[in-house]
Amino acid sequence: MAGEEQLVEVEGRTLRLRNLDKVLYPSTGTTKGELLHYLTGVSHVLLPHLKDRPATRKRWPDGVGAGTTFFEKNVPRGAPSWLRDVTLPAPGSTKDREMVTYPLIDDLAGLVWAANLAALELHVPQWRVGARGAAKDPDLLVIDLDPGAPAGLPECAEVALAVRRKLEDDGLHAHPVTSGGKGMQLYAAVSGRQDAVTVREYVHRLAEELERELPRLVVSRMAKNLRKNRVLLDWSQNHSAKTTICPFSPRGRERPTAAVPRDWDEVEQPGALRQLEFGEVLERVQDTGDPLAGLLPGPSQAGRGPRVPT
Repeated sequence: MAGEEQLVEVEGRTLRLRNLDKVLYPSTGTTKGELLHYLTGVSHVLLPHLKDRPATRKRWPDGVGAGTTFFEKNVPRGAPSWLRDVTLPAPGSTKDREMVTYPLIDDLAGLVWAANLAALELHVPQWRVGARGAAKDPDLLVIDLDPGAPAGLPECAEVALAVRRKLEDDGLHAHPVTSGGKGMQLYAAVSGRQDAVTVREYVHRLAEELERELPRLVVSRMAKNLRKNRVLLDWSQNHSAKTTICPFSPRGRERPTAAVPRDWDEVEQPGALRQLEFGEVLERVQDTGDPLAGLLPGPSQAGRGPRVPT
């Protein structure tokens, strides 16, 4: 029954779970218990993308479409003592005087802890922290494709293919992810030996170049009045202070969708491309695993991917 508590053991950690029957997605009746089922089923592919990345959570305590929702960066009061964390300067704080203590969600118990707090979305930066807790240079670049109505996924797919060609010309290999929202993200591994400013400026130049080549389809500027029926190629996500939805993370949308890595064969058939829900993602993971596995770092972050042109 709603309101009940359960003590569960997850990989040797004891957690107190509440309200597992609580509906978090009213349009489908999807409950917190079903959210936990999804996260458990994708944990082996989700956790490597979260590893060593400070996690910003977006929480819906009363479910989507009800009550308040908010982003949470700091570890909240009452967090378990075993939860890993890292303290870093707050984004935009003057002279790094303000600090934030972020959780590092790198095991199934951490995922269950976050889900119990109705953290439906997990957002991470494109850099990791090292053994001493300092931020490294980014090991990924990300390009967020954000369509302005009436544009949607078909237009994003067309832009994604154009971006893919540009990146390949520079020795970078793009991997598509449908966001679970309106659009897509493209990821590429980079060397880990260039700072975020360098990566961001490279993506900004690429976005401006595509805007010139495809002016009816692509926009690189952030002004909302320019986005109608065009796709914003959001280069700003590569700022060191920015985060992007983590691959395989749930989304707090009307339906229980998730950010899902896709194959280029799917992107080349844009009429059939759509956002996927929990059950579909679980089936895909069981069948094909993680198409983004090649992006994950080995023993050393540096030297994994190519340097971006400067």
